[in-house]
Amino acid sequence: MRAERQEERQRQIEAAAYEVLAEKGYKATSMLVIAKHAAASNETLYRWYGNKQALFASLVRRKAQAARTHLERSASGNADPIEVLRGLAPMLLETVTSDRAVALNRAAVGDVHETATLGATIAEGGRDAILPLLAGLIEAGRKAGALDCDDHEEAAETFIGLLIGDLQIRRAIGVLPSLEGQEIAARAERAIRLFLRLYGSRR
Repeated sequence: MRAERQEERQRQIEAAAYEVLAEKGYKATSMLVIAKHAAASNETLYRWYGNKQALFASLVRRKAQAARTHLERSASGNADPIEVLRGLAPMLLETVTSDRAVALNRAAVGDVHETATLGATIAEGGRDAILPLLAGLIEAGRKAGALDCDDHEEAAETFIGLLIGDLQIRRAIGVLPSLEGQEIAARAERAIRLFLRLYGSRR
């Protein structure tokens, strides 16, 4: 039960971090402010996370965890690469267009001329962690004869482009509302269809 209570407390602290981030921006967000907002001790935050950058790195990793787990499980089994992509696409879309992702991205833009660290943290915990796994899946698909591509890393970049496009920036600047489940599913299926036109096996 102790581990469960700590997990729940961490989720409360991380929710408070998002709220403070949206209100104050990254530079003005401190561990002390987050601790007060979460009704937690400053010592607890430093013991669990180390510092502010590590806390936000944890937020990013948690946000992308479902997609990473999905890809890692597929790599350890004999899953159909196309079906893995079909499962991955809506996860990624929901992750990168969520309100919490928007809060992180807006704060990262504001941080460019302040600490210039949040953007790198987001990239490292999100895209930079997902892309090699996605490229590995595509390479596995090529070896299995399900996909036809010479450069699996380029194909992974193409898949991300087809799936996400300019959705993140449109969400961040407030011209696109949050995506509902049906729209996420339709956009994901469209990306898969276009990707297979480009890289589907010609055999």
